[in-house]
Amino acid sequence: MEQWFNVGKIVNTHGIEGEVRVISKTDFREERYQVGNHLYLFLANEKEPIQLTIKSYRTHKQFDLLSFEGYNSINDVEKWKNGLLKVSKDQLGDLEENEFYFHEIVGCTVFTTDLEKIGIVKEILTPGANDVWVVKGDHNKEYLIPYIEDVVKDVNIDEKKIIIEPMEGLLS
Repeated sequence: MEQWFNVGKIVNTHGIEGEVRVISKTDFREERYQVGNHLYLFLANEKEPIQLTIKSYRTHKQFDLLSFEGYNSINDVEKWKNGLLKVSKDQLGDLEENEFYFHEIVGCTVFTTDLEKIGIVKEILTPGANDVWVVKGDHNKEYLIPYIEDVVKDVNIDEKKIIIEPMEGLLS
């Protein structure tokens, strides 16, 4: 069975020429949205995904704007609102050392260098210079862990385990 990974959600149309507004869930936008690349559109009322070929990509405010070959009108894409754009596992490229896909990090358990359990990574924020991992601890306490060398000491994807050296105030 094919394994799929979310790269974005279509939230609206943009203009009248078939462009859609996407809230992205990928930190490889330029690579993922290159002209000619394929994405798969999953709609709630469809059994099979629709394969799409990217015709254009640009950013506008907080959105990524995409258009697709063969879909040149707002009428062609209006029904795609709330659709999910995904890629297959085969489309995931190899990463450099110390780079990870979101799905590899989310669900990992975070420990301090003293092996004190902090919690589990629930989501990843991409506010700017570095990613921030949202870790849910006991009693619904949330910690924001910056993915920087000074803090994150070891990531073991196979064991779903992350070791951090907390900076002062990080866990208070």
